[in-house]
Amino acid sequence: MGIEVGGLLGLILLVAMVWAIFSIFQSTASTGAKVLWTVLIIVLPVLGLIIWFLAGPKGNKRLA
Repeated sequence: MGIEVGGLLGLILLVAMVWAIFSIFQSTASTGAKVLWTVLIIVLPVLGLIIWFLAGPKGNKRLA
């Protein structure tokens, strides 16, 4: 009995996950940190996004 996400909520979750992963790889965090955040978001989508939003790498984006 897992939680099924479909329809508009599923689409919003997918877009949020893609945006978060893209933001992670644009950050200046170490490679290990990027991999850990990405795995967390993929394995635990809703909880991972919440944790990433609260504690993930902030702002430091590469300009090049």
